Amino acid sequence: MKTAALLILGAAMASGSAFAADKWDGADDLPTNPLSCDASPPAAAAAKPYDGGKVTGAADKAGKPITLVDVPKLIGIGYFNATTKGMQEAAKEIGNVKVTTDGPTEAKIDEQIKFIDNTITRGVDGVLFAANDPVAIAPVLKKALSKGIHVVGYDANAQPDAREWFVNQAEFNGIAKAMIDAMAKEAGEDKGFAIVTSTFTTPNQARWIAEMSVYAAKCHPKLKWLETVEAQEDNVLSFNQATTLINKHGDRLAGLFGMTSVATPASAEAVTKAGLCGKVAVVGLATPNAMKPYVNAGCVKSVVLWNPVDLGYAATYVMRAVVDGKLKPGATSVEAGKLGKLNVINGSEILLGSPFIFTKDNIKDFDF
Repeated sequence: MKTAALLILGAAMASGSAFAADKWDGADDLPTNPLSCDASPPAAAAAKPYDGGKVTGAADKAGKPITLVDVPKLIGIGYFNATTKGMQEAAKEIGNVKVTTDGPTEAKIDEQIKFIDNTITRGVDGVLFAANDPVAIAPVLKKALSKGIHVVGYDANAQPDAREWFVNQAEFNGIAKAMIDAMAKEAGEDKGFAIVTSTFTTPNQARWIAEMSVYAAKCHPKLKWLETVEAQEDNVLSFNQATTLINKHGDRLAGLFGMTSVATPASAEAVTKAGLCGKVAVVGLATPNAMKPYVNAGCVKSVVLWNPVDLGYAATYVMRAVVDGKLKPGATSVEAGKLGKLNVINGSEILLGSPFIFTKDNIKDFDF
């Protein structure tokens, strides 16, 4: 990278109010549920009635071949390459499912809506999606449901009534606990940290950050939250934003959170370029392949994630179960091939499982 040029760009971008906000904490009014500070299992959540949407006039394809289109936030990055891989594995395993991934090359909601609208026009049996914006995407998803097309989300949710089911990779409070605990351990209980996220409207990042805020206040109250900045899942912008945070906060900054699979390696690269490995901790969500150079070099100690291959795999099995009539409102679980039985949570969500922590000891065992 041409670091000098990127530094200039980063400073210019960070100066705009749309790209930075002091301690932006998720900025929504949804309830939070911080986990306990120790390793105690979470209390069982109260059962909720089904709150998903309803498809109208769908053809009876139970047990018959179906065609699906997957529209992720964007294509061409490691994370969604991995979810696509999982979908293809599931489709091959199930045998009567054809799934194609297509979508924008940038995480822009307007472009994502166009792809889904075109899919509706072409006609498919089901749409899999990961939302760039939960509200803006809702009308086109409801349009799909009204045309007899089944809709299942994964990775990033839409408004519940705009899709039938959502495959939740890990509960937000579980991710929040893993992230904050790692930062407190690596940076220090009374140190300052900043966050590089995608956008201030992306639903899963907003919910993770909201849960991180309340969990940090409850369990690590001396941590100092310095700033949150946007980087829109852009590698160059993420690097520049991280570099700007390093330059702006100096010794007050002891840790950086990367909230996306792009922001985390870019933040690690910024810390490496600044010569601050071992002085500024990087904790974040990312794919193991993107983080191996930094983990193996000792610059990053832990990477928090789930298995995105399994996420795409599970979403495909959930869609097959919906089409077959095996997953209906009121169900408490669904069978998902090699993953076994996955539980229904929060009315119309399927929980993939707990977050996974990649370290120097295990990251070599994963290839995605």
